[in-house]
Amino acid sequence: MGFGNPEPEYSKTRHNVGFDAVNYISEKYNIEIKKKEFDSLIGSGIINGEKVILMKPQTYMNESGKAVIQAMNFYKLPMENLIVIYDDIDIDEGIVKIRKKGGPGTHNGMRSLMEYLNNVNFPRVRIGTGKPVFKELLIQHVIEKLSDEKYKIYVPAIEKAGNAAVDIIEKGIDLAMNLNNGSE
Repeated sequence: MGFGNPEPEYSKTRHNVGFDAVNYISEKYNIEIKKKEFDSLIGSGIINGEKVILMKPQTYMNESGKAVIQAMNFYKLPMENLIVIYDDIDIDEGIVKIRKKGGPGTHNGMRSLMEYLNNVNFPRVRIGTGKPVFKELLIQHVIEKLSDEKYKIYVPAIEKAGNAAVDIIEKGIDLAMNLNNGSE
C-alpha cells in the first residue's frame, strides 16, 4: 500500500512517492491497479509465488486509514502482511529506510492509519524527502510539484522502495531491513 493524494495535481510531488513506488511494483510485476474498492484503487496479482494486493487509497492523505481498515477487515489480513510505502521528511532526500513497526512521526497519513488500525506493528518503507529550510514551509515542501529534473532525483529511491517492499514479501522483514537499510 502506498500513500499519496488522488488528484492529478499531486503527481510528481514528494507526498506521492508512495503511490509512485506502488506504480513501479505494478509495472514491474504486470499488476493492473484499476479496480475501485475500499475507497481505493487496487490490483491483485502474484509476485514470485505470493498473492499480493496493491492499493492506492483515494481518500486524502489525512484519511488514508479509513481506506486501509476496510481492506484489512475484508481480507482478514494479519498486521504483518500490511506494507506501507510513504514519504518521510525526517530522512534525507532520496534515502530509503525500512522499519518493522513504530509511531507515525510527523506523517498525517500514518497517524490516520494507526488510529484506524489501533496498531503500530506493521512494516513500512519510508522514502526520504528531507525537510524544508523553514518549518512553516512544510506543507508547501511535500506538495510542491517537482520539475522533471528534480523528480529524477527520486526515481532511484522510488524503485528501491518498491524493491524493498518485494524483499519484505519474499524474504521477511528482518532480512529486507538488512539488505536495504545499510546502503544509500
